[in-house]
Amino acid sequence: MKVRVLYHDHCFDGAASAAYFSRFLKETHHPSAEYHYTGMAHTADQIFADSMFDGDVNAIVDFKYSPNHRLTWWFDHHQSAFLCTADADHFQAARNPLHFFDPAYRSCTKFIRDIAREKFGYEPADLAELVHWADIIDGAQYSTPQEAVELKAAATKLVLVIEAVKGSELVQRIIRDMQAMPLEEIIAQPEISAVFTPLHDRHLRSLEVIGQKARTEDGVIFFDLVGDSLEGYNKFVPYYLFPDASYTVSVSESTFRTKVSVGSSPWAAKIEHNLASICERYGGGGHPRVGAISFPVGAVESARKAAAEIVAELRGKTG
Repeated sequence: MKVRVLYHDHCFDGAASAAYFSRFLKETHHPSAEYHYTGMAHTADQIFADSMFDGDVNAIVDFKYSPNHRLTWWFDHHQSAFLCTADADHFQAARNPLHFFDPAYRSCTKFIRDIAREKFGYEPADLAELVHWADIIDGAQYSTPQEAVELKAAATKLVLVIEAVKGSELVQRIIRDMQAMPLEEIIAQPEISAVFTPLHDRHLRSLEVIGQKARTEDGVIFFDLVGDSLEGYNKFVPYYLFPDASYTVSVSESTFRTKVSVGSSPWAAKIEHNLASICERYGGGGHPRVGAISFPVGAVESARKAAAEIVAELRGKTG
């Protein structure tokens, strides 16, 4: 038997969700199955090709819904979980007992843990650390910006590897390791440690670049990383550098998209805007406190225009 798990790629919660779900399925439903993984990314032309659902059992975790009839399991917690109204209507009408959605959860890993416990009586004690850190990381529950940016804990080091490593092969190895190993042991493995070191150097460079480029006004930080060879950055760096700010808007490029990132500080006293709703107006989405918009490769001016409009809105200057 073949189980195909589609997960949010280059995301700690996506990897942890795939790991927790796989362990659950192995120990409660399909112990002898072969488990295969497909990393999913938010792109400007998102589609679920039929060929993606090539397992006897197919699952999507921590990613958008698909109405494909071959989808067996689905877990998501994003406000923007449906690509279109038709998909949301399909989910509501189908009432599939193996499809689960709850945007009140900070992390999909904890959501899967709770469903597995409540509906199937399953909760492995050794994965409690994984659930704990997934909820902190995806829910931005760090105690300080320093904890998020200085990367002292094993989990925060793995975040850097998962988010910044090229390709999906190492992420999928980590997914398999997460099912049976403590996070300290995973990051200490020579192959993973060797990847972490240059990525950490790049992380330190991103601190310098963002520090040079970012400008803050009326509690909103903005910076443009196009041309700086930084496909991603730790989203808490802006608040580490500008601790009094409430929001961040940035423009960046990668090999498969141009991206506008919109975030809010977990340490801000008050957040008034729903960032997922703002991003949805431009074809993006996310959570109320963090969102993003994907544009095609090379669509830099379109991304910059959207970013400028969002900055103006967050600064209260749209009138």
